[in-house]
Amino acid sequence: MNDGENREIISGTVEDIKFRNEQNGYTVLEVGCDDELVTAVGVFADISVGEQVKLSGQWTFHSTFGRQFKAESYERDLPHTTEQLYNYLASRAVKGIGPSTAEKIIRTFGEDSFDVLENQPEALAKIKGISLEKAKKMSKSFREQFSVRTIMMSLEEYGMTASECIKAFKLFGQRAVERVLENPFDLCVPGTGISFERAEVISQNIPNPPDAMCRIRAGLIHIVTHNLYTDGHTCLPRQKLVKTAADYLSTSEDAADIAIDELTQAGRLTVRKSGEKEFVFLTEAYIEEKTISDRIKLLLRFPPPERKTLYKEIEAVEAELKIEYAENQKEAIQTAVNRGMLILTGGPGTGKTTTLNGIIKLFENEGLDIALCAPTGRAAKRMSELTGREAKTIHRLLEVEWDESDRPAFKRNIRNPLDCEALIVDELSMVDISLFASLLSALPFGCRLIMVGDSDQLPPVGAGNVLSDLIGSKLLPVVCLNEVFRQAMNSLIVTNAHRIVKGEPIVTDNKNSDFFLMERSNASSAAQTVAELYSKRLPNAYGYSPFTDIQVICPSKKGEAGTVRLNVMLQELVNPAERGKNEIHAGYRVFRENDKVMQIKNNYDIGWERGKELGQGIFNGDIGVIKSIDRRQEYAVVLFDDEREATYAREQLTELELAYAVTVHKSQGSEFKCVIMPAVSVIPQLKYRNLLYTAVTRAKENLIIVGSSAEIYEMAKNDKKTRRYSMLKEMLLNDGD
Repeated sequence: MNDGENREIISGTVEDIKFRNEQNGYTVLEVGCDDELVTAVGVFADISVGEQVKLSGQWTFHSTFGRQFKAESYERDLPHTTEQLYNYLASRAVKGIGPSTAEKIIRTFGEDSFDVLENQPEALAKIKGISLEKAKKMSKSFREQFSVRTIMMSLEEYGMTASECIKAFKLFGQRAVERVLENPFDLCVPGTGISFERAEVISQNIPNPPDAMCRIRAGLIHIVTHNLYTDGHTCLPRQKLVKTAADYLSTSEDAADIAIDELTQAGRLTVRKSGEKEFVFLTEAYIEEKTISDRIKLLLRFPPPERKTLYKEIEAVEAELKIEYAENQKEAIQTAVNRGMLILTGGPGTGKTTTLNGIIKLFENEGLDIALCAPTGRAAKRMSELTGREAKTIHRLLEVEWDESDRPAFKRNIRNPLDCEALIVDELSMVDISLFASLLSALPFGCRLIMVGDSDQLPPVGAGNVLSDLIGSKLLPVVCLNEVFRQAMNSLIVTNAHRIVKGEPIVTDNKNSDFFLMERSNASSAAQTVAELYSKRLPNAYGYSPFTDIQVICPSKKGEAGTVRLNVMLQELVNPAERGKNEIHAGYRVFRENDKVMQIKNNYDIGWERGKELGQGIFNGDIGVIKSIDRRQEYAVVLFDDEREATYAREQLTELELAYAVTVHKSQGSEFKCVIMPAVSVIPQLKYRNLLYTAVTRAKENLIIVGSSAEIYEMAKNDKKTRRYSMLKEMLLNDGD
């Protein structure tokens, strides 16, 4: 709507709230305007049933729900008739007041009810059943309601959207206006969704913008935060940060250097020296890496009682499991039992699972309470299938909950440790510093810790290089299984995975193997071949289901053979629009019933059910299928691979993506019967060994690479992993106990 063109105003009473997204304030209302019930949509702070509103916006037409009023701004009046007062209070808009209490208040105070609620809580306490303490809480809740409104009206004058006003109130409370006017850059903290660039715009709209150093300090925090959450660097070299900040903020290097010192003094950044260089951390990241280092050293100081050689016990396990362990597998089992801490690493076909099962068996024989965990739902499910024991996600093991700012916290921590005597963590290569610090903090003294991972895989999506730093420190016992067992040698998937690690060309036998290469010269023809394989050829030849058995894994989201384009192609082939099949739009995406989808960010608020078990939290990388869509109520029910069922409101569906094709990074921790990988026109930044290796090792039965053998060999040769700045190895080696 430009310059008020086509803008209309409607007034009425809020009769019902059909939907509200608590995170951004998006709300669907039913407003009684004269004799008509109007559906109005927009961002409304904490609007409640019974309120009088004046909405400014325009009429729109929704393909499913018909005529709606899209509000761009609104004004609200206090309800003034006793009926309106009752409707407002009975809607539970004020904490502690429901229909029964609302009736008592209205019957006692009539049209003076609001004045009593705001200014005379002691009068409320005269009503039977309302104590003075409860009356004060009601009054406080009521006053807070109207504080939000006043704050929103004030902040909107400076160009802030209603959603941003809500975020400012959640961040600063009653002082929101004062804090924004003082320094709008305080808004751009992780979790608010208000970027540094957006804060710059707001700063230009306020009467007295903050001084240049406020902007430089905020810019530095933005740069370090971006590098932490986007690029995985836990710290940055000071000189590099100074130069980057000076260029990005159009300021001098001296000003950036001074700002680093000021932020360090304020406790927001931490500077640590390594040799002649200084490295700059967000203080939270420094604490996490330091926690990992300190806890590892503490655990090493309190090992379990050492036992004599375990050859007889290992022989008994071999007889029971009907296997024969290689020498390094026996070494791993004995180290796990005697040292109490072990990193077990190795590629496919080297016997990690059989070794792990031997360790578990000996722990069981000792009568130890054993816990198993992995970073994702799919990895935990796979771990359960391979060991025959329940494995949980790390979040679930630590009993995730949420603080007042909706950030994850864990019930299991240093003050409330886990109830286990041995903990086995799988897929450690995927675990970032934040999660690993929390996990180590929850370990009780004397607990054995067995960490399993493949150091040749990609680093975690989150920050740090936990697995490679732990191995590189040589402080912990590490057993690397490198002997490929005879039965695994028959698999070209296994053979080629090990050839890739050595930088050698892959070998193919397109007639009698599990590894196929289909040469294609360009991305467009590769995409067409991938689509044919996925939708027709592989299901017809092997009986594979495109939804559960086949996974397309791409180096990148972009391009002709990237996940974005392939997902659209594959959706139309295997799950096209049909009469009677519900679909729903969320941003640029179209989701249909039966679509394969993936969660693309951690959301700790989405509730789920699994049988009689209830929980909260759907995490980045979780894959499922849309079971049903309710177009009228605008929600979808998703059934995830680990049998959790979650309901998504339309606004939450933007956190899902189609998952017929996923990136290699998103596939970590998962295995699929059949993997198809387009590998042609790969951008230079993604043309490296551990990305190719990770993709290849996702396949259990069949792998088809569609692309250029020359590019594949180029990727295998390139062992220059993208550098991640981290100080964990340095801390493990040099920090005092």
